[in-house]
Order: sequence, then C-alpha cells, then structure tokens
Amino acid sequence: MSIANTAIRGGTVVTTEGVRMADILISGGVITAVEPEVLGASQTIDATGLHVFPAVLDVHLHFNEPGRTEWEGAYTGSRALAAGGGAFFIDMPLNSTPCTVNAREFDRKRAALEASSITDFGLWGGLIPGNVPQMAELAERGVMGFKAFLCDSGLPEFPRADDLTLYEGFREAARLDLPVAVHAESEEICSALLARCRAEGRTEIRDFLSSRPVLAEVEAITRAALLAGEAGAKLHIVHISSGRGVVAAAAAKRRGVDVSIETCPHYLAFTEEDVERLGALAKCAPPLRNSVDQNALWEQLLNGTVEIVASDHSPAPPEMKTGDFFSAWGGIAGVQSTLSVLLELGYHQRGLPLERIASLLATEPARRFRIPNQGSIRTGNHADLVLVDLQHSSQLTEGHLFQRHKISPYVGKQFRGAIRRTLRRGETIFAEGKLVAQTQGKFVRPA
Repeated sequence: MSIANTAIRGGTVVTTEGVRMADILISGGVITAVEPEVLGASQTIDATGLHVFPAVLDVHLHFNEPGRTEWEGAYTGSRALAAGGGAFFIDMPLNSTPCTVNAREFDRKRAALEASSITDFGLWGGLIPGNVPQMAELAERGVMGFKAFLCDSGLPEFPRADDLTLYEGFREAARLDLPVAVHAESEEICSALLARCRAEGRTEIRDFLSSRPVLAEVEAITRAALLAGEAGAKLHIVHISSGRGVVAAAAAKRRGVDVSIETCPHYLAFTEEDVERLGALAKCAPPLRNSVDQNALWEQLLNGTVEIVASDHSPAPPEMKTGDFFSAWGGIAGVQSTLSVLLELGYHQRGLPLERIASLLATEPARRFRIPNQGSIRTGNHADLVLVDLQHSSQLTEGHLFQRHKISPYVGKQFRGAIRRTLRRGETIFAEGKLVAQTQGKFVRPA
C-alpha cells in the first residue's frame, strides 16, 4: 500500500532535463517535492549510491489474457515487468482470446487484468477488417490506441488490415484523436518469399530470415505513412528492426506525418548469428538483422531519431518453440530485461546518456500515448520510480525470471545495472529480488 510522507533520500535523480542529487518526497502515492533535502517524512527509503529513474512504461507487450494465460498472463507478466523496473504497460489486442476488437472483449480483458496485474496498465484495441465501426466504442472504453498488422499476424482471428481498412481506420482514429500502431512488414513480399522457400524445401533458419527482408519493413513503413498522412492520423511504427526502417519513418515525419518510432531491446542486443545459435528462442517478426543493420539502428537511437523502446514481450510455452523453424512460434520473451539492455549496451558500452534512457522508456511513451501523471520525476506525478545500482554486475539466470516460462534469449547475459526497488504510485512492489506488492494495479485511460 502507499505510505504517506515517504522520502527517498540520497539518490541521484534522472530526468530528461538532467541528472542531479535530490531527495523525493511522496505523499498519497504522488510526488510532492524533488529537492536537495525534503522534510516532514515519516518513512525513509535510503537511495545512497543509487540512481532514481522514472519507472519503465512498456507500451508494447503481449500478456495474452484472457484465453491464453498458459502462454503468460498478467499475474506473472506484470511481476516480471516490476522486477525489470516497470510500473505500467499497454497490452496488445491479439493473443488474448477473443481478441480485443470490440467493447465486450475490452471489458473482459480489463476485468481480467484488474484481478491479476500488480502494475498499472492500459489497453490497445484492434484494427482489423470489419471492425472500423467498433473503434468508437473502444475509444469510449478508454483504449490507448489501435493496433493493425500489414502482414499475417499468425492468428486467423486477427487478420491483417488491407490498405482500405487501414486508411478508413486511420480516418476514424484521427476523428477519435487516438494513434494507430502498425506492424510494418509487406504481406506481398513476405508471403511470396515464404511460399517460395516452402516450395523449394528450404525451411532452415537462414531461409526464414531471408523471407522477411529489410525491404519488406521499409516498404510497409512508407505505405503506412502515406495513408496516415492522407488521413491526418497519428501513426506509431512498432518494433522497427533496422536503421533503414527508422530512416523511412523519419523521412515521413519530415514530410509532416505525425509518426513516432519504436524499437525493441532484442534488435539492439542480438543479430542473425544469435538466431543460429539460439534457434527459435530468438525467432521474431520482423526478424533479427545482421550486424550492419543493427549498428545502423544503434546510430539512429544514439542520434535521437528513435523515440521509444518497448519490450514486445511475446512469450509462448516451450513446446511451441521446437520443431521446424518456420512453424515455431515467433516472439521473444524479454519484459524483465529492457532497462538492463539499455544500461549495459547503451549507457556502459556506447555512452547513451541516462537522460535519454529515461526518455526512451518513460517520458516519451507517456507523452505520445497521453499516459496521465507518469513518465517523469516531477511534482504532481505518480511516484512510479525505479532505484538502480548502475555499477553492480550480474548474470541473468532462469532463476531470476518471474515470467511464466523461464526461457529467454537474455539468460546468460551479463548486465551492469541492478534494479534494487520498483515503486508504483508510491508503493514498493519489488525490492532486492523479491515481489512485495500489497495492492493490485489499476486500469489507466489516456488523458
């Protein structure tokens, strides 16, 4: 539960404006002061030697509830997010059964997550052929935006949006003043290359990677941006896997399209060679790229063009990650490692400023998706915070994972930056390796 008049003392506070020593006073779950020294606290959290970041807001993940909780579920997923420094997530509309494409299924999902999640959450609605008339009722319920696939989603119940559906969905989303998140890969290119591989009996890892080329991503981003611009809609490109993809989205932004750019930690941490080493554990779509494309992606993140990093946590039971590589489920489980990746590979290895990490994981997600009273450490915001020991180094093991299935390509990785405590609305929900939440998370609608 929230403790009135709690002070976090002695920490180094990280905001997009800078890094400074300061105390934080919390009352009723809200930050009431950020000063060199705060007075009047009845409880104290010692943050000496630690950096205090705004908690991670993971705006792209799949907890699969209701209907597929054997894959994950918000009970385990939200706890893994908390262990990774997160206090809020937006759940995607597919993988739950039925998918969140109308008000009835929205209500079912909201109720399920309110009963199981220890972090606060929002919900994406779906944009599929035939449900444009249902977008308004989803907006009334409080969706953060709408998700569409330009290629096969892998689930028959969530078909891809053809160009007319996408354009009409963009127009309706613009009327509702909500963004549309797009999985940008060309169906025509990917499906034709996949069919060719199967016809020729080529079903190995390299064959899969070649069937989803960077060109398919760039073409789809360009097409989505054209339609969004014509409709006057807010476009969010999810999980861009390559520097060229980011360049395509940035070019649309320069033309005046309201587009935001997201990548994921696995595209920053792994390459094609890792897929060959790890197998289906590292299968995802778009796929992991070669080192040249990855380096270009890092360059676009370091120069400020990439605005948001989200986990795209997409777990599945281990038995779905075996057998023929083309048939294995595509999705990477990594909700607990997003902040760790940016600290190790970004801050420690590439000099990515801590202020930028706060922006990528919290401040910009809160701004773009109008997540109220979150995303930065300032008076009046929720006390959603994560305390980090930047210098402590440890290796991630299966035993550290709080997700349902203890499989992740990040297992075995060495990370500098230990998450010591996560607070959600002033309540400590994770501390020193243990989950300690006493209350449930709350549903959040856009401001």
